[in-house]
Amino acid sequence: MHLEPRTNRYMPLVIAAPILAILVAMALCSILIIWSGSSVFEAYALLFKGALGSKFAISETLTRTTPLILTGLAAAVAFRAKLWNIGGEGQFYIGACAATLIGTGTLDWPPYLLVPALFIAGALAGGLLLLVPTFLKTQLKVDEVVTTLLLNFIVLLFVNYLVFGPWKDPMAMGWPQAEPIIDAGLLGKLIPRTRLHAGLLIALLSGVGAWALTKFSVWGYEIRAVGANQKGAEFSGIPVNRAVIRTALISGGLAGMAGVSELCGLKGYLTLDLSPGFGYTGIVVAMLAGLNPLGVILSAFFVAVVYNGADSMSRALSVSNYIADVITATALLTVLVSMLLTRYRIRWR
Repeated sequence: MHLEPRTNRYMPLVIAAPILAILVAMALCSILIIWSGSSVFEAYALLFKGALGSKFAISETLTRTTPLILTGLAAAVAFRAKLWNIGGEGQFYIGACAATLIGTGTLDWPPYLLVPALFIAGALAGGLLLLVPTFLKTQLKVDEVVTTLLLNFIVLLFVNYLVFGPWKDPMAMGWPQAEPIIDAGLLGKLIPRTRLHAGLLIALLSGVGAWALTKFSVWGYEIRAVGANQKGAEFSGIPVNRAVIRTALISGGLAGMAGVSELCGLKGYLTLDLSPGFGYTGIVVAMLAGLNPLGVILSAFFVAVVYNGADSMSRALSVSNYIADVITATALLTVLVSMLLTRYRIRWR
């Protein structure tokens, strides 16, 4: 058996392959549902009903989709240039820290000025944080997988110091949290009496912007060229190190914006539980989308549906909500296999 590159890729098959892969993943995960003694059809019906069965359920799913789009874009943009950014979680929190620094009363601006300033501050903080491992990669050949991963723990310890120390809110009854963002810095609600906020619109615009950047701009061409063949890009005159640094600023900035979105749209104040792992889940979202920025929007929605629906399903059946982790992990594997099969065909000798 060997793999042979396909000369012509049938586009309907390329589009249908990820959908079929997700259906295969859900079929495989049905074994665990049967093992728990529950009905597969009832379990999946409850999962989708819990995620999409009412206005409240849809709003909660879209609320969870918002940070996943931004962290997924952060991973997708970086991975296209073969910059393996595993530090989305740290960049998420450092973006929230930057927004807290200027959004708790330092700047007394109207909302139309303060909200963009918070997102710019968060993007700059996230981008500058990623510059540290990027510099070590380009100048000293240090593996960025290790440095970005370790920076996550450093940033979390730094946030822990802030919320227990100098930034601790004296009105929080002893809880470890920073002072709240002033009203002018909070994001408006898209649907009254729900948690869905305007950060969703910012995430969608970021997805379209990232797609346009990578598809039509010179910067995007350089990112794709460096990711496809770094030595070839360098030989053709592309400044490789500059392109990687630019990619780092964009990627870290998107993850930092995710932190600002959750801080100003949902929580209102900085805490250690601001993210349940959005930075890591964003990597799964990016890989499910095949590193396509527009696909990131759809894959983030799918992951949000699975996680929100699994919480509802577990309350009604004897199926653990950890089935969501199994479904997303299995879907990732099946999607990667489907992407391989759309590019290569299996030949038997």
